[in-house]
Amino acid sequence: MESSLDRSLAPRRFNLFLLSTFSCIGLLLGVIGLYGVMSYTVSQRTHEIGLRMALGAQRGDVLKLVLREGMLLVLAGTALGLAGAFALTRLISSLLFAVSAADPLTFASLSLLIILVALLAAYLPARRASAVEPMEALRYE
Repeated sequence: MESSLDRSLAPRRFNLFLLSTFSCIGLLLGVIGLYGVMSYTVSQRTHEIGLRMALGAQRGDVLKLVLREGMLLVLAGTALGLAGAFALTRLISSLLFAVSAADPLTFASLSLLIILVALLAAYLPARRASAVEPMEALRYE
């Protein structure tokens, strides 16, 4: 009986494995993309950040500035992603057991996971931006 049950569930397990793998790859690509965008933005704004620090901005202020920009991107992307995911829930509803396709706990927990991971991806360039020496940044160009 157990082997019969395993054979009947094998296609669904395979589909679940594929969806999980692709979602992890998607999360990783999103984090790498956000890190790249934030690193590029920080490198392009080195002169401006140095000028701000030379005029009296504290390291914490620069850190907040860069993190705020990164998190605005993440929140906008999360909102669009939630809307798209909610619209496409009908496609995967046949693969779910004992969970509705529009489960609010799942949507909230995954959104929180994405926001926290993206916060880490935005924090690294923000920390680098807050460590800019004003005189070096002003001579940068």
